[in-house]
Amino acid sequence: MRLTVFWGLMREHFGDSYAASVARDFVLAGLGGRTVDQALADGVEPKAVWLAVCDAFDVPERLR
Repeated sequence: MRLTVFWGLMREHFGDSYAASVARDFVLAGLGGRTVDQALADGVEPKAVWLAVCDAFDVPERLR
């Protein structure tokens, strides 16, 4: 998954402003206690980050 696809999915599910907040402010256990932004900066694949977001926020199956 490319980053552009990842961010498109984030904005689709959370909206523009809240997607940025989720990425910056929420620490996810599925990302080893990191935020989305931290995990991506550490080189975690966007697909793995997206799946962690999906699990943490009950994202609908159609967006997974």
